[in-house]
Amino acid sequence: MTRRRWIAERWDEATATITGTQAEHLARVLRAQPGVEADIVAGGHVFHAEVAAVSPNEIRFNLIAEVQADPALPITLVMAVYKFDHMEWAIEKATELGVAAIAPVVSRRTEKHLAQTAPKRAERWRRIAHESAQQSRRSDVPVIHDPQPLNEIVAALSNDVRLVLAEQERSTTLRQALTEVLSAAGDEMPSLQIAIGPEGGWAPNEEALFDSNGWRAVSLGPRILRAETAAIAALSITASFLE
Repeated sequence: MTRRRWIAERWDEATATITGTQAEHLARVLRAQPGVEADIVAGGHVFHAEVAAVSPNEIRFNLIAEVQADPALPITLVMAVYKFDHMEWAIEKATELGVAAIAPVVSRRTEKHLAQTAPKRAERWRRIAHESAQQSRRSDVPVIHDPQPLNEIVAALSNDVRLVLAEQERSTTLRQALTEVLSAAGDEMPSLQIAIGPEGGWAPNEEALFDSNGWRAVSLGPRILRAETAAIAALSITASFLE
């Protein structure tokens, strides 16, 4: 039988503890008792564990042995802020697909009220990623950065391979770019940043900003995709190359 997986808030070399809604569900709904086995994610590692102590708001586990777990994909998804319900779906699915980090950015075509309220949504996005990571049995939780202006992340120094999806780009597909990147990397696993625009796409001055800072424009093909669809398609294609 597959053991349930939980993500610890606190841990040391021998024990791990979950709190809050996770602990309440385990204690009140699942009626966990000492000795019940589970998998516990702690510090990016997964452990076979068993319940040591139960209280309504806290469950403590004894860690028995580390188990093999797949690492996150070395991808940061740079995602322009768009309609929150669509964006939350994209964050959930990107987490399931194994993204390492998501960096929300405010672009020129981000609706004003979304740009103003995005900072207040960051904690909710982190909760969604946490719950999705647990559901998909990940060994870690993707980092959800605070929203920031687009120019700050585009111009930031980085050793990552940086790709931007651009509607006007037709000559280079994401697949072609990834083939070249992996060929050049040899035995090394490259870290990637992939930027997805808002509804309406990147503004011309933003495309120029990407170009002047060394980002490579790529395409997903001839069809115009919704922002959340483009994010999932790009991650799926990239995962097929990296895994």
